[in-house]
Amino acid sequence: MIFSGKERATRIKWLFEGCQNGAWGDEPTGKGDIACIRAADFDKQLGKLKNLERTFRSIDEPTYRKVGLRPGDLIIEKSGGGDKQLVGRSVLFEDVQKSICSNFLARLRPASGTNPSFLNYLMLAIYSARGTYPHIKQSTGIQNLDTNSFLNIKADVPGIEKQEEIACFLDRKTARIDALIEKKRVLLDRLAEKRQALITQTVTRGLDLHIALKKPGVDWLSCVPEHWHIFPLKRVIAKIEQGWSPSADDKRAALDEWGVLKSGCVNAGVFNQDEHKTLPAGVDPKPLLEVKTGDVLMCRASGSTAFIGSVALVESVRPHLMFSDKTYRITLDTEQMAPQFFTYLMASKPLRVQIALSISGAEGLANNISQSSVNEYVVCIPPIDEQKEIASRLDQTVTALSKAGAKIDESISKLLEYRDSLVTGAVTGRHITQT
Repeated sequence: MIFSGKERATRIKWLFEGCQNGAWGDEPTGKGDIACIRAADFDKQLGKLKNLERTFRSIDEPTYRKVGLRPGDLIIEKSGGGDKQLVGRSVLFEDVQKSICSNFLARLRPASGTNPSFLNYLMLAIYSARGTYPHIKQSTGIQNLDTNSFLNIKADVPGIEKQEEIACFLDRKTARIDALIEKKRVLLDRLAEKRQALITQTVTRGLDLHIALKKPGVDWLSCVPEHWHIFPLKRVIAKIEQGWSPSADDKRAALDEWGVLKSGCVNAGVFNQDEHKTLPAGVDPKPLLEVKTGDVLMCRASGSTAFIGSVALVESVRPHLMFSDKTYRITLDTEQMAPQFFTYLMASKPLRVQIALSISGAEGLANNISQSSVNEYVVCIPPIDEQKEIASRLDQTVTALSKAGAKIDESISKLLEYRDSLVTGAVTGRHITQT
């Protein structure tokens, strides 16, 4: 669907009454607290707010009068982003409860004579075209959107009747796509649950389900095979090293260049060497931190607690990649602990419970786990030969689940691409200019 009739090129800022930064307020008191929308509440792919329990903060009345949200407002992420995702996503606020947005976000209140839903689709189209990129400044790893500069770009915008027609059309079309995406996301969640249940059962009960069991006397374990041994991880860890995170260029290193791995290089128990940045010219590498085949890496710190404690065995790796200070390299006593069994063990529910209990970190900083915590995690393990047999069996079943998940991921990506093209085609129809 492309615009018909007369359109008017206008600066984005004239479509809104203004751009008002949010506030974080104070710790909640339990009395009169106000919902505070965070970037974590964004479904950044769909341009909506997730249907999640909100964070509540204590906000004084003058601040609320200044920054409070009302249905029809747009919320834009002005600080944050990530290595793979630009800052500047917006969502349409439709909640009815009393709310504000956090200090990393800003409120865009649609001007009179505009349709909020259309404006949200327009902002999504601009973002999909990387329209925020020229207006982003980055320091200390955080992207900051220059909202004054960004809102000064021009777009072709139809009159209010056409806005409403386009918004209704896209509401209908995207609702169908979103419903299908949600079903596929549910399937992914079920696969993840099945994966962890399978790993947990296998690394805590072994392959022979009829073997004699014993109670281990540990809260997060029920029964384990009688011949398995229970002790803290420090018994099988020879050394834990923490990496180094110099300022790095946000691009992949050439094979003859040094790079620094990101903490995400070990997400979901799989090592991904492409998750790295280039060491800048003039900065000397630290060869002792170069990752080698056979290394065991653990995510030490992350903005997402779900990733902390993720472990992967490096089965192959290109040269000249160092691990960062958000990552541990763990040297195991391989006579007692098989590395691949260890990666599955750390993904099991009993270990994830212990990891969650040991995570620390102040608000706004990366959550992390200490070396001392890792050393004290309690494990129950079989003899080394049985560990290798268990790991080999899990390799087969987990690989099959991963392939199924990859197919679902691919179909979701295609649906999102189609959704983006549908929105862009409906609300723009011509190039968005920067002057």
